[in-house]
Amino acid sequence: MSNLNGAYYGPSIPPPSKSYHRHGRGSSCNPCSCLFGCLCNCIFQIIFTILIVLGVIALVLWLVLRPNKVNFYVTDATLTQFDYSTTNNTLYYDLALNMTIRNPNKRIGIYYDSIEARGMYQGQRFASQNLERFYQGHKNTSYLHPVFKGQNLVLLGDREKTNYNNEKNLGIYEMEMKLYMRIRLKIGWIKTHKIKPKIECDFKVPLESSGRSVNFDVTRCHLDW
Repeated sequence: MSNLNGAYYGPSIPPPSKSYHRHGRGSSCNPCSCLFGCLCNCIFQIIFTILIVLGVIALVLWLVLRPNKVNFYVTDATLTQFDYSTTNNTLYYDLALNMTIRNPNKRIGIYYDSIEARGMYQGQRFASQNLERFYQGHKNTSYLHPVFKGQNLVLLGDREKTNYNNEKNLGIYEMEMKLYMRIRLKIGWIKTHKIKPKIECDFKVPLESSGRSVNFDVTRCHLDW
C-alpha cells in the first residue's frame, strides 16, 4: 500500500451532548402562606358554626315563646276645640284620647320606661305630652289617656289652610298621634336592652257641638320597630 501524502481527514467527531436535568414540579408550600390559609379556614368554620348555633337558638326561642305583635288602638276621641287663626298662625285645641295596648304574649312582659305622645295635624306637631311609665304583664290590656289642650304656633301653607277650612265645614278633622317609646322586654328573669318603637295612629275625629251626637270609629295604630 502506498503511503498517503498530506494530512488525513477522518470523519468529524460530534461534540459531547449536553444533558439537561429538569427539576420536578411538585407542589411546595410557603410556611407563611400555609399558615394564613389554615387560619382563614379556621375563622370561616368558627363563624359558620356560630351562625348555625344562633339560628338554632333563635328557632328554639321562637318555638317556645311564640311572640305575637303588640296591638295599639285609639278607642275614643273627644274634640271640643280646634280653631286656627290665620292672623298669628296659632292653633287652639282641646283633644282627649283613650287608647288600649294589648299584649297577647303568654311569656313576654313589657316595661314601658318612657312614653311621649305627640299630636299632629297635617304633618305639623301642635302638642306633646309625657305619659306615666308602667309594666304590662302577660296577656294583658293597658290603657292610656293622652290629653292635648292649649295653643301653639303652627305654620300651615295655603293648601293646608284650604284643607283645614274644608274640614271645618264638615266638622270632622283628620289627625295623627305618634307615640315615641323606650321599652324593655321581660322573658322569665331576663330583661332585654331598651328598644325604641314608634307608633302612628291616623284617625278622624268630629268636633263636638251642643245638640249634636258624635261617633268615633275605633282606629288601629301602626307599630314600627
